[in-house]
Amino acid sequence: MAADSERRKILYKVAHAYYEDGLTQREIGQRLGLSRIKVSRLLQQARDERIVQITIVPSVDSNADLERALEKHYDLLEAVIVTPDRYDQASVVSALGVAAAANLVRCLEGNEIVGLSWGTTLRAVIDALPVMNWPDLTVVQLLGGLGRPEAEVHGTDLARRMAQTFNAKLRLLPAPGVVSSKLVRDALMEDPQIGGTLALGEQADVALLGMGIPLHGSVVAQSDILSKEEIVQFMNDGAVGDLALRFFDRNGRPMEHEVNDRTIGLSLQQLQKIPRRIGVAGGDGKFDVIRGALLGKHIDVLVTDDRTAAQLLGSETHSPVLSTDLTANGRIDHHV
Repeated sequence: MAADSERRKILYKVAHAYYEDGLTQREIGQRLGLSRIKVSRLLQQARDERIVQITIVPSVDSNADLERALEKHYDLLEAVIVTPDRYDQASVVSALGVAAAANLVRCLEGNEIVGLSWGTTLRAVIDALPVMNWPDLTVVQLLGGLGRPEAEVHGTDLARRMAQTFNAKLRLLPAPGVVSSKLVRDALMEDPQIGGTLALGEQADVALLGMGIPLHGSVVAQSDILSKEEIVQFMNDGAVGDLALRFFDRNGRPMEHEVNDRTIGLSLQQLQKIPRRIGVAGGDGKFDVIRGALLGKHIDVLVTDDRTAAQLLGSETHSPVLSTDLTANGRIDHHV
């Protein structure tokens, strides 16, 4: 009994010196006549016997527990969850942009290759980036130009703005995102600049990816990147959305469609080779595409809002599937 009491006493003394007094293991060893390895072993015993009980207290407005739950449920490297001031789409997108920009900058040292796709949410990320001086960093466009070249959500414009903000090198993809035929695509891929840019994108350390849904009012539908008939076919075949214009179903399975053979950009399989793939999406209508991206392992970092995160954790029973019809006036109607 006395021996055990003495043992626990030394455990307490070592733990108090380390956690309360802030001494290093070497300093504790010098004070108590112990080797540093012995001190380390005693600290572990103190934790095992609950003499030391560590409590991590999140801030009041933190979504830390929700983030940890998402990370565990979907095997993510990281989840970043925002609570926007309001839940209209503009407010959600703005909050996501700030959070994703902070996450991106935190994981960079200034000598990486950063690839990005396109879209409204990524524009919000670029808007929120701080000015850095990273001349050894390279920004690369992962998907050919989509929509009007002057559009602020165009991949070329976003890549150029990111490179300017970071004072980084820039590698643009000088080609349309979707061309008229596979023959045209194959010919363009022979161009050293186009093929070389995509090869560089495949070597990216980090990819910043928006998630699209091909519904009426979306960027894809408004910019006539795909025809209305193609959008209807994708939706009727079960597509829930896309990453870099690569469509997948609600379980993350890539969609087989001839548009894939006309798209100039990385495939989902090529994107998965990138070690850190940051998917940024949230708000109304984005649940199915986010869940599909998670189940398909197309992203390993998710930046989303707290309402969508809670829905994702309760998503084992799937949400309603949309069937899509094209009306006579060319608008796309959706029916639950």
